[in-house]
This record gives sequence, structure tokens and C-alpha cells, in this order.
Amino acid sequence: MFYIHQTSCISPQQTFYNTAIDDLETPVNNRLHAVEPAYNDMPKNSLRRMGKTARIGIGAAMPLIKQVEGFNGIIIGTGNGGMEDSVIFLKEIIEYNEGLLTPGHFVQSTANALASQLSLASLNRGYNITHVHRGLAFEMAAIDTAMLLRENARNCYLLGGVDEISSYNYKLECLDGWYKKEDISSGGFYSSNTTGTVAGEGAVMLLVNNDKYNAVAKVVNISTLHTIVAMKMQQHLQQFLEQHINTNIDLLLSGENGDSRLLAYYANAENLLKNDIAVARFKHMCGEYPTSSAFALWLACKLISGVPLPAHMLKKGDSKTTYSNILIYNCHKGVQHSFMLVSKTE
Repeated sequence: MFYIHQTSCISPQQTFYNTAIDDLETPVNNRLHAVEPAYNDMPKNSLRRMGKTARIGIGAAMPLIKQVEGFNGIIIGTGNGGMEDSVIFLKEIIEYNEGLLTPGHFVQSTANALASQLSLASLNRGYNITHVHRGLAFEMAAIDTAMLLRENARNCYLLGGVDEISSYNYKLECLDGWYKKEDISSGGFYSSNTTGTVAGEGAVMLLVNNDKYNAVAKVVNISTLHTIVAMKMQQHLQQFLEQHINTNIDLLLSGENGDSRLLAYYANAENLLKNDIAVARFKHMCGEYPTSSAFALWLACKLISGVPLPAHMLKKGDSKTTYSNILIYNCHKGVQHSFMLVSKTE
């Protein structure tokens, strides 16, 4: 589909400008907040006006923007966009009786605010779009990128997945039963055997094109599915694996998130694979959010590049020095399923 050349990640772990994934930052009040850098590359007067989604998204993108002379478009996936600014703006409409409203909150409130500000920051006048498809937002952005590269073989694109924890969204998700009622530590993330999970957030940016020279990794295939039936998910994965029957998958990166209601989906995925394939989990590092699969893809790139797999990620099997073919499976709220096959470039 496409090759990944540069990656950048702001997450609840120390992942910006380094890959310190051995030591874990633990949840606070069942939330894993992004560890934000100093943002030295961003003007301070602009930084003050940015919502968190725009802040972490642009912050993650700036190192990549500085490394390339230019790219041909910006494709972003987000499940909620700048939800916090949306709520503040709606409250101001009521509070000021539709009078003198703060324009900053309005500008930041739309889902495409990040992509548009990235365009202004990089002076990029190319293709600019934001995919908002809940738990498949990043996958849709990645598929869109692959389609663009099929039509424009020499182009290069900035692909990203970004979401924040907003107070409004967190309260709604709590009422809907998607977050734990009891406090969970990183060590007890997968052993609680209760419903719900821990909220997370983060921003991942990738520079991608069709050139395999000096590429970090290759996204071979992406497939998505909507279903609540675990057997249908398993059948879909079986068909996906049959398409790549000659590919020796050596690691499953599982989106298991500690929610007992979703265990059947991840168990079915593991049962389809050979017994010697290792299984690793990542949600205790980033928490649960719609575009967490972007964090998994960033992790896959690092593991393929030779970064050691931490013991806290490993669920089953033995760790290797490097991995050649990694399968990522993520399930969002038991409805949206995605499969990504990431391989080492030859």
C-alpha cells in the first residue's frame, strides 16, 4: 500500500524524540494523559490559543515538516476532533446569548482544525482532508492515503491520527459504561476482569510515499469490518490472512484493553494464528481512544526497526531482536474492527 519513512509520536509515554517504552507512565483517575513536550518549534502566541488536539497534533508533525522540503497533502484521522473546544463554544453561545463569542474556541471546535492549521504552518496547499469515522478514523485516513499514492505514484503525504481526552466525552463514555469504575494501575490493566477500560489520547504523524528506499516499514494491507458477532470477525480475519498466506507473521499487536466484554474478539484473533506467533498488547501504554491504532502502527515501525519489545507488552511467546511482519488487530467498542499488516522493507 505505502512505505513509512518518518514517524513522530506524542503519547502518554516518553515517545517524543525518543522511544522510552520500557518504563511506564501510570494512569491517573483512569486516564492516560499525553506527555506534552515544550513545543519549541511552535510560536508561543499561537500555542496559547490552541486546543489540545491541535497542540499535540501540530507538535507531533513539526519535526517531520522540518525534515522534508515539501509534501503533497495532509490526511488526518480523528474520532472526536477538538471536542473540548466545541463544548466551550456551545456554552458561550448560551452564556453570552449569542453575543460576543470567543472566535478561538469556534476555530478550534471543528474536526478539521488540525489539518487546516498544519497546512498553514507548513505552507502546504495540497490535498487536505480529515476523516472522522470513530474507531476507524485512522484506518480510513490510511486507506485514503494509499488510494492517493496509487493515482499519484511520486507524491509524499503527511498521515496522522489524533485524539484527546475531553471532560465532556469522558463523562459521556463513563455513563455509557466504557471506562472502569475502579482505579486501575498499569500492572492490573489486563487482569481486572471487569467491564470498561482506561481513557487515553495521543498524536501520531507519519511521512509516507511509494519509495521503499530508506523506508522504516511498509503497510502491506489494511482491512476493516463492522460487526458485533465475534465469529464474523474471525471469518474476516481468516480471509485477510489467506490473502497473505506466504507472509510469515511473527507478532500480533493486540488492541486488548482490559474490557471483559471484548475478550472474545481478541481470543478469536489469537486462536487463528500459529502457536509460535508472539502476542503483545499496547493499550496499557496509550489507553483507549478512537485512533489508538495509529499508536500501534508507530510501535510496529519501532519494533521492525530493532527497538526491543518490552516485557510489559508481551502476553504470549518469546520476544525477538527484530520483527519482519507484524499484524495489528484493534476493536473499538465491540463494533468496529481493523486489521493492519506491517512488514519490514526488503
